[in-house]
Amino acid sequence: MTDTVLHHNESPAVDFNDAVKLFYKKYAVFNGRASRAEYWYPALFIFTITLALGITGAVFGLFSTSLQTIFGVVSLLFSLSTFVPSLAVMVRRFHDIDRSGWWSLIIFIPLIGFIVFIVWVCKRGTFGPNRFGPDPLAL
Repeated sequence: MTDTVLHHNESPAVDFNDAVKLFYKKYAVFNGRASRAEYWYPALFIFTITLALGITGAVFGLFSTSLQTIFGVVSLLFSLSTFVPSLAVMVRRFHDIDRSGWWSLIIFIPLIGFIVFIVWVCKRGTFGPNRFGPDPLAL
């Protein structure tokens, strides 16, 4: 068996399932680093589930307000269950670009903050180890 050497623009694949599993496995882990896939796949997962619950609740709401209420409660519980791990993965994502997790508060600056936030979470992390730990793509 030969060892694989990764170059700067190559990375081991973290697929959707692995990223969502890591999202929940590192539920409240605010230290370390998270790759782009480790951040964006759970974001896609949360968006998809929230959208599905919202649409289903709206459709069932046409027939019964109690069913709409049930889907509203399920949606609220899902949102609450993903709040802490979402914060944790966001902090780890900022660590990957060698920024403190406190920089995530930049999103509260109207317009400019959102743009900077999106650019930073889309940016490739620092190559090799940084002050927050080893490169998650090199593990």
